[in-house]
Amino acid sequence: MRNLSTLVFIFAGLASSVAMAALSKIDISAPLDGAKISAKAPGNLDYVITLGSDSGNHIHIYVDDSQVALLRELKGSYALEPMGQGKHEICIKVVNQGHTPVGVNRCVKVTAE
Repeated sequence: MRNLSTLVFIFAGLASSVAMAALSKIDISAPLDGAKISAKAPGNLDYVITLGSDSGNHIHIYVDDSQVALLRELKGSYALEPMGQGKHEICIKVVNQGHTPVGVNRCVKVTAE
């Protein structure tokens, strides 16, 4: 009986891993979370997207909850406009063909000085 319980536990973990692997993935390499950036100069948002089986089709980029771009490139660098001094949040959201977020997103918080 103990072996059966262990087997069920292992199977459940594997099934969970497979389900998680099917989701889209977002990696942001710049700016890093918590980075200090220039308030006067443009910056770059460097990213890599791996689309999964969650109906993701492209991405939207947001700065402080305002959409600033729609991109279809899954790897690249997006030129960010200079931001005013203070704290800001930059987010990438994976969206479907109808531009509805599929629930996969990544955000970084930066301070413009």
